[in-house]
Amino acid sequence: MKSLQCIIVDDEPIARQILENYIKEIPNLELIASCKNAFEVMAILQEQTVDILFLDINMPKLSGISLLKTLQQKPNVIITTAYPEYAVEGFELSVTDYLLKPFSLERFLQAVMKVQHKTEDLKAPITLSKEPSVNALFVKSDKKIVKINLDDISHIEAYGNYIKIYTGKMILTPQSLTDFLAKLPDTFLRIHKSFVINFSQLKLIDGNQIVLQNDIKLPIGKSYRKAVLGKI
Repeated sequence: MKSLQCIIVDDEPIARQILENYIKEIPNLELIASCKNAFEVMAILQEQTVDILFLDINMPKLSGISLLKTLQQKPNVIITTAYPEYAVEGFELSVTDYLLKPFSLERFLQAVMKVQHKTEDLKAPITLSKEPSVNALFVKSDKKIVKINLDDISHIEAYGNYIKIYTGKMILTPQSLTDFLAKLPDTFLRIHKSFVINFSQLKLIDGNQIVLQNDIKLPIGKSYRKAVLGKI
């Protein structure tokens, strides 16, 4: 299996060491360089392409955001920072994920897996010796980055270029239902072109309708009925 080549860019030695240790834990990652400023990585990127850039934002002379704006060919960028206020600008620059320091190995793995999903020639999953469970995701909503516990989700609804995530309250986020479903574990099931449910929230099936534990009723699409019944 082809490795994902990556570069660390962070002016803090301890932060670089933590990332280097995390990378060593994931067999599909290959560290090309660990840089202490944006100028070092710019020189490397002029000579070769990489798959992932683990990029700090608040660095002297040239910030991570400024670096991103100068790159014509961007690798997959995973922001690693202690500053949540740059999240919206980061996502506007099409970063793959935004990790707030301090973050766990499991959260780091989740970000790496997002890159894997975008890389067509990687077929097998990236794993640790013991695969962690992903219990939460972060989404952009109303200029904020919101943490969502997956167990709290009852269902998800397509809404144009957005999706509605229902957790007892509704969270609106700009992405497609298909892309969001790819980030979820197999406890989530698409039942209709416009709906995904958390299967653990299923109460009963009534004809062509799903009834959830909160008594919400959702339609089962004709082309999805076989998959729904096969899940039971």
